[in-house]
Amino acid sequence: MSRVAIIIGAGPAGLTAAYELLMRSDIRPIIIEKSDVIGGLARTIEYKGNFIDIGPHRFFSKSDRVMDWWMTMMPVQAKPGETPEITYHNAKRNITPLSATSDVDAEENVLITLQRQTRIYYLRKFFDYPISLKVQTFANLGLPRTIRIGFSYIKSALLPIKPERNLEDFFTNRFGRELYLTFFKDYTEKVWGISCSKISAAWGAQRVKGLSIMKVLLHAAKKFLGPVTDIRQKSTETSLVEQFLYPKKGTGSMWEEVARRIKEKGGEIHLNQEVLKLSTEALGAGGSKVTAVEIIDSVSGEKKTLGGDFFFSTMPIKELVRKLDAPIPADVREIAEGLVYRDFIEVGLLVKELKVTDGSTAGRKIIADNWLYIQESDVLIGRLQIYNNWGNCMVADPNTVWLGLEYFCNETDELWGWPDEKLKELGAQELDKIGIIDKKDVLDAMVIRMPKTYPGYFGSYDRFDDMRKHIDTFENLFLVGRNGMHKYNNQDHSMLTAMVAVDNIIDGVTTKENIWDVNTEMEYHEEKQEDKSAEKH
Repeated sequence: MSRVAIIIGAGPAGLTAAYELLMRSDIRPIIIEKSDVIGGLARTIEYKGNFIDIGPHRFFSKSDRVMDWWMTMMPVQAKPGETPEITYHNAKRNITPLSATSDVDAEENVLITLQRQTRIYYLRKFFDYPISLKVQTFANLGLPRTIRIGFSYIKSALLPIKPERNLEDFFTNRFGRELYLTFFKDYTEKVWGISCSKISAAWGAQRVKGLSIMKVLLHAAKKFLGPVTDIRQKSTETSLVEQFLYPKKGTGSMWEEVARRIKEKGGEIHLNQEVLKLSTEALGAGGSKVTAVEIIDSVSGEKKTLGGDFFFSTMPIKELVRKLDAPIPADVREIAEGLVYRDFIEVGLLVKELKVTDGSTAGRKIIADNWLYIQESDVLIGRLQIYNNWGNCMVADPNTVWLGLEYFCNETDELWGWPDEKLKELGAQELDKIGIIDKKDVLDAMVIRMPKTYPGYFGSYDRFDDMRKHIDTFENLFLVGRNGMHKYNNQDHSMLTAMVAVDNIIDGVTTKENIWDVNTEMEYHEEKQEDKSAEKH
């Protein structure tokens, strides 16, 4: 009789775990998903033929294991006339160009290659992201501010803050205080709703790793040698990558394809199922294990209990601890309850055209950016997606412009409770105010709310390891993914945590340290594991 794995959550980590188990073991996965949508934070929503993501996800990783996994799910569609080489399972293969009449080109489930352009919008002007040392940058900033930035950086290089107590120290050491105040402070505080001085420096290590002015300069020098042709960009900082893969029909189409394959291979996925309780059993030497999960169908109200041999959780740790029926130490409960999350509202705005142009799109009233960081302090919007630049299939009418306005807030904030019409009006007003659009050009709008999008590195986070050590004593319980581990992981790292957890089960490894190590070092943990992974696959 085959063993069973209960997986809580149908996002990238949960779906990856299920697929890996099916392909590499006799363990049958059963996925329990609270919502009615596949993909978690990596979902795509269709609105009148326009597609919108919960903040688009670049399909880029320095892990060959992840890149190969994606390309196994979807073939890569080359641009007409090009035959790029992509390393695949440690061998070179050519990606055949596809014509407009090609059968593969007509297939929806393909990966396209996008050139990345991302800028900062500040002082009603465009700045490269990361900041470049172009004449235009200095002209936009003005001579006095440019001089202050230069001296400030020299000071930080000669007299760095040690130890780095918080995120403000982290940014100051790498960019100088003046550049931090100009381009990092306001945007970061929009995202988190709290001062950078109150956020752990671990957030910077998690998200921007080795990025610094010197890395930006080195990257700029390399660009003079020629364009990037290797999609893997192994020697490039993640924040500086110039191209990436993206599913033709949006991020969610990748995970819908993975879900289809899971069901095809005998796995189960149950939507609208909320976890009520995780039943546990004490073991010797202070350990425990999970034996079953009690769930309720949010549509029918039917309750049921599912037993299993292994349990994967991608649900927020705060909720997980509440649902464990085992005796939980008071300090562990206190830490779990003190974890903070940041929530997310996206306003989809369809407009005739943009008011701004930069000469990069042959006279059309649009810009070439995938997204803009809105640094302006007189508006609430934090980031702006231009979905036309994520592929032709994302927009029903290419003569219109499909925008995603991102707002960061808490569920307890007044903004979260605003009616949709008021949020649509806010979005149109703010983009008009900062000169991105003319409000009269708005054609349509919609609103998405996504709770617990960003796990916070403040609150009780400084005591997180104490709680983690206790949860790890449940020997058959594996925490994976962004909210499952309360780590601000990218999509690829969420997948890798699931892959490593499955590795451990198959190899009989009892430690969970290697799961927590994913994306904690200055270099990718997975790069150290490539030889081992290649042997297994």
